[in-house]
Amino acid sequence: MPRVSIIPGMRYDDAFAAIDWLCAAFGFQRHLVVPDDAGGVAHAQLTLGEAMIMLGSTHESAHDSLLKQPREAGAVTQSPYVVISDIDAHYERARKAGAEIVFELEEQHYGGKLYSARDPEGHLWNFGSYDPWAEQHSEG
Repeated sequence: MPRVSIIPGMRYDDAFAAIDWLCAAFGFQRHLVVPDDAGGVAHAQLTLGEAMIMLGSTHESAHDSLLKQPREAGAVTQSPYVVISDIDAHYERARKAGAEIVFELEEQHYGGKLYSARDPEGHLWNFGSYDPWAEQHSEG
């Protein structure tokens, strides 16, 4: 089987502020940030451990015409789940940074702890200690 990675892509009205906030609140690191000619972000890559997200500024384009921002839709159609080893510390960091905690940190019946939070532009993020890759699951 070839190596496959899924990297969520997001758009932000103020991508520079979003990058700063995602790094401060959720612990992401800047991997690559490419400014555009309009004062925004053409493309950015942020990492958290071995995971990566890509983001850029909202703008009028064929690609962006297929997307809705949370402020436009009143909801999101995707919400990344990020495996975090020290979920208690991560939760406290996000809370102290002002993340809107949608679901408080709590134990899950399938294992581990989980919390959900919105970033300042309304994107929904899920962080948990449950790692579905850690155990073999039977298909059926």
